[in-house]
Amino acid sequence: MKFPKQTKIEQDKTHRLIPSHYSDGGKPIVNLLAQNDDQLLSDLTELEGATNDRLLGESGKLLGITVMELVSGFPFAHIVNASFTHPRPNGGRFNKEERGAWYAAFEIQTSQTEVAFYRTVELREVGWKQKEDSQYIDYLADFRHEFHDIRGDSDFVDCLDPNSYGASQALGFRLLTSGSAGIVYPSVRHKGGVCIVCFRPPLVLNVQKGPLVTLNFVDGEMVGSSIQR
Repeated sequence: MKFPKQTKIEQDKTHRLIPSHYSDGGKPIVNLLAQNDDQLLSDLTELEGATNDRLLGESGKLLGITVMELVSGFPFAHIVNASFTHPRPNGGRFNKEERGAWYAAFEIQTSQTEVAFYRTVELREVGWKQKEDSQYIDYLADFRHEFHDIRGDSDFVDCLDPNSYGASQALGFRLLTSGSAGIVYPSVRHKGGVCIVCFRPPLVLNVQKGPLVTLNFVDGEMVGSSIQR
């Protein structure tokens, strides 16, 4: 079966928006619950370690990714690892539910549009009608590697179906198991935007914490956004 062409990507400061409540400086979230009780903190940390997929992955206890593939030794390694060990229940566009990936956009507007789409779906599913302000941290990362590239390739147009991940997940799985670094593709939600999905944690380079981004929703529809630099 045909694979997409490969393109050398040299792109700095790609944008991945992550909900701000996941950005805790690397400390377990239970630290916020037991700041003054050492025994309670120890017990809660042990409980979190038994149920947190990132921690399980970093100890080699997940089926979808091995501990040898994950990263360490730099400030935001836990953010990178979390993207691979906490996949969405039904997977993403190019990954299945067993293993996550690092999705990012070349421009922040594209990342905002992509994230806003999925947040809108979530709000509609629960019938949320109130004003909602959702905050995200913009994590920046660089890429210097060859990626499979489906931009402008009609053979892979079914991988850009706005309503189905069937073809795209099948392609992603074939490329992942063949050793691919990932895929560069046109944004499905933001016309003219470019996205990248990286299958390999060590290829997510120079990760930096960017500004706080707030997306505003009313009646389940995005009505505005702001960036706090």
